[in-house]
Amino acid sequence: MRPLTVISVDSQFSFFSSQRRGARGTLLCIYQANTGFVVVVQYGLLTSVLAYYFERKDKTSNSSAYIAKIEVAKEFGIPVQFQRYWLWAKRQNHTYRPNRPLTAQEEVQSVGQLREVSNKANNAELKLFLEVEFGLELQPVPPPEKIKEDILLFFKLYDPSKEEIRYAGRLFLNELAGFLPDEEIELFEEIKFEPNVMCEHINRNLSFRGCQLEDGDIICFQKSLRKQGNEQYRFPEVPSFLEYVHNRQVVRFCSLEKSKEDEFTLELSKQNNYDEVVECLARHLHLDDPSKVRLTSHNCYSQHPKPQPIRYHGVDRLTEILSHYNQTSDILYYEVLDIPLRELQGLKTLKVTFYHAAKDEVTIHTIRLPKQSTIGDVLNDLKTKVELSRPDAELRLVEVFYHKIYKIFSLNERIENIIDQYWTLRAEEIPEEEKNLDPHSRLIHFYHFMDDTAQNQASVHHYQLSPR
Repeated sequence: MRPLTVISVDSQFSFFSSQRRGARGTLLCIYQANTGFVVVVQYGLLTSVLAYYFERKDKTSNSSAYIAKIEVAKEFGIPVQFQRYWLWAKRQNHTYRPNRPLTAQEEVQSVGQLREVSNKANNAELKLFLEVEFGLELQPVPPPEKIKEDILLFFKLYDPSKEEIRYAGRLFLNELAGFLPDEEIELFEEIKFEPNVMCEHINRNLSFRGCQLEDGDIICFQKSLRKQGNEQYRFPEVPSFLEYVHNRQVVRFCSLEKSKEDEFTLELSKQNNYDEVVECLARHLHLDDPSKVRLTSHNCYSQHPKPQPIRYHGVDRLTEILSHYNQTSDILYYEVLDIPLRELQGLKTLKVTFYHAAKDEVTIHTIRLPKQSTIGDVLNDLKTKVELSRPDAELRLVEVFYHKIYKIFSLNERIENIIDQYWTLRAEEIPEEEKNLDPHSRLIHFYHFMDDTAQNQASVHHYQLSPR
């Protein structure tokens, strides 16, 4: 037998601690099994796995299940005679539950034979659930004899005031026994948690057989809220709480302008729609109008914001906002706008750099106009924001990329299709000598290289070339 190594926790079911608590504790151990196979023993409510390595001979372990019991006794302090093991079964809904205890014949078989009985996938492990009964002062006692009418059930207790659910124990209950009439409780069967929550109310007036309960089922119970009402609780009953936990998503919000500063987290639901996400964010930012919030998704590959923000009602759910191809992020970027996003989307925003004709002065202006506007409208709006060399000065708008003029816009060209994300829009006064060129003159572009590369962008000029 090789020493145990803790590597992880098997969470077949939700909401249970995986920390060890003395003799009643839980622990997941596994061997570096290059040869041989693993015996997995679960102790507690489906929360822990104890794995043992057995040397194989002819691909089969001759170690008996009794040897495994001895090792468990050493690990948990539970005498061999107080241990009862159950085999697992995979149900049609792809959940796993303890199915039946080992028979007296199986108790003396080798672990290799048990693995062949229980393991249809034919992988190198045997999974068992360990059942232990406790008497006075939490001392282990022999497990009661299980008869045909007995059902092994696991119980969780839900407290809506604390919004927490915890393991409350397991019981053998006679399937024909009724519930105590003075117990004001509600019962729910937790059928599965993934990929979707399935939790159904149990009719207390039916027998266990009538409720189709069987070995290994999980029953969640809580105090009945019928008399006191449930308005004061966010999640008054077990199904709503399980849905909340299943869909819970903690999102990290960062300012788009200062993405590495002022980060904060908000707890949302994966099922939140667009409006619910921005409303929650607006409350945190103390904004009166959530419609002035604009979101931008995170690029999981570049680890930067995506180049395009999310359009107003452009996505249905938070899961779509956080998705990037086949990956999911927990980061969202936000901006606070001066006008509602829906109104902004009907406008075209351009960043225009203006070069003064008579001064060595450069100013940057944001022009926001309806999308059907023209270049002439942009220049007219810019004239109201800049100082011209003379009142009747005419302006032109050029497109610059990497210090080269690629295009001179015409006045009647629409602005809707202009992309200024990668191009620089440069506005300048048109010199008088360029307004009326003779047929033999040409307007060429030239670029003055400077030692300071930061100034090169400003060294783009037009030059009139005329024949002598």
